Amino acid sequence: MNLDRAVISFAGVMVLVSLALTYFLSPYWLLLTLFIGVNLLQAGFTGFCPAAWAFKKIGIRAGHAFR
Repeated sequence: MNLDRAVISFAGVMVLVSLALTYFLSPYWLLLTLFIGVNLLQAGFTGFCPAAWAFKKIGIRAGHAFR
């Protein structure tokens, strides 16, 4: 798995977890979904993604999007 796929997979899992928490616990968990969306939008414009940085630190090889 390369860095691009790891970041996209992580974002997808986090959105699904956030939606499950919203459904079962509280609608305030939608704030996590909002944060994920804003972070993805910011990463698209700036090229900086905290998740990509963390995955690089643990040794996942770079893909094409995050170098």
